[in-house]
Amino acid sequence: MAEYGSVQKGSLKLKGLGDLSSAKKKKKKEKEKKKLGEQQFRQSQDSEEQNEKTYIDKRTPAQMSFDKIQERRQMERILNKAQKTHKRRVEEFNRHLDTLTEHYDIPKVSWTK
Repeated sequence: MAEYGSVQKGSLKLKGLGDLSSAKKKKKKEKEKKKLGEQQFRQSQDSEEQNEKTYIDKRTPAQMSFDKIQERRQMERILNKAQKTHKRRVEEFNRHLDTLTEHYDIPKVSWTK
């Protein structure tokens, strides 16, 4: 029985946690929060200014001309779509469907025949 005399009794204690009842966080004062917020705001403004100054366009002339042409074509498509009303588009679609042959019609399916 003497072998068990040095055994500790009680709950398991984990490293780094300490006592759970004393693990309350200290509240920061409002002044400290304001100072930190102002410092972060100033740093973000400074970094934005530096980023704007250091931006370099790494595209080739061919890539830049391709992007310009793509933008121009997209604007043309938008303008063409904006010119037609919905009613006019539906009428054109119906005319297109009328020109198709009956081959494209969906056959009628009936289980009663």
